[in-house]
Amino acid sequence: NKMENRIAILGIIVEDRESSGEVNALLHEYGASIIGRMGLPHYRESCSIITIVMDSTIDTINALCGKLGRLKHVQVKSMMAK
Repeated sequence: NKMENRIAILGIIVEDRESSGEVNALLHEYGASIIGRMGLPHYRESCSIITIVMDSTIDTINALCGKLGRLKHVQVKSMMAK
């Protein structure tokens, strides 16, 4: 069922600090679905690493991943529990 909630982990790498504001705005927008966040800011100069744990529908998880993936200098990968 597509509307059933899933647990997901998103790994986000931000390769340019200029993109951090847009990343944080999206994470704030999806904040109701985020149950955990760990960040390693400024790892290796301008690179930041963020791990997000979500509890949400597949559509919501995919929407956030898609929006993050379209940002310049941002890479994202997700993994969902079955």
